[in-house]
Amino acid sequence: MKHTAFFGDAEYTFALTDPMIEELQAKTATGIGALYMRVVNSNFRLADLLEIIRLGLIGGGTSPEAAKRLVDTYGKDRPFDETFPLALDILDARWTGKAEVAAMNDAREQVEA
Repeated sequence: MKHTAFFGDAEYTFALTDPMIEELQAKTATGIGALYMRVVNSNFRLADLLEIIRLGLIGGGTSPEAAKRLVDTYGKDRPFDETFPLALDILDARWTGKAEVAAMNDAREQVEA
């Protein structure tokens, strides 16, 4: 249920652990199911995307201070076509457990090409 992706300056691991989901629900004032549907249906708020990324970083092992710095530096004032897919992939990794498998398949295809 982890997702690995390049964000800003390096590859990072993102994971929405149960404590991070609880914090995400508190920060967005929305249950995880409703938040997932809001993001999937492109009804998200900017804060939704940034919190998903920040808390995903923390759940993946990045310190809270570093996660905030990364999101402030590489998440804010960026095109949504950079932040939206990442936030959705982080949610999908927890929702379906398939994002990590898809990333591994993509890597295999690149090696075989």
